[in-house]
Amino acid sequence: MTLQAEIPGYVAGSWVIDTGQSTVSFQARLLGAVNTRGTFDDFEGTIVTAENPLDSSVDVIIKTGSVNTKNKKRDKDLQAAYLNVGKYPAITFASTKVRPEDDHFLIDGDLTILATTKRVTLNMRPMGFYADGKPLARFTARTEISCGEFGVPRGPASTISDKVRVTLDIQASRKFR
Repeated sequence: MTLQAEIPGYVAGSWVIDTGQSTVSFQARLLGAVNTRGTFDDFEGTIVTAENPLDSSVDVIIKTGSVNTKNKKRDKDLQAAYLNVGKYPAITFASTKVRPEDDHFLIDGDLTILATTKRVTLNMRPMGFYADGKPLARFTARTEISCGEFGVPRGPASTISDKVRVTLDIQASRKFR
């Protein structure tokens, strides 16, 4: 059985992330007790699905100034004190390897935050490929990162937890030349 047969409607090609139909979200603990959730509302990326899915790749750029926790004061604090958007306007991810894992895939890649690059692994599930008018692909991916490993300050008395859960809910449109 090939991996293509396990991915509903798999289509090889180049895809552009549809930011209007996609979400980059995160969750962290605030003051050790409260789950704080937010999104990055400005991002872009491309996905290349290869004939062999294990040869596929993804590149994403997330604008740090677009952080949105639905609390303007907290957003300004995150932008200034934690993400330093003036100096570091983007977070980037570039995949380096795709591996099968049971009924999903692991995508290894280089994540850069505050000019620090670390290898992270996304746990990705293809949700399917569709041709409703134009070809679409859907993916969900999750990972957990350590703020400290990227040099992100956590504030006085560890205001924000070191561990942050990141979820990507992606819809992409096929790019034709």
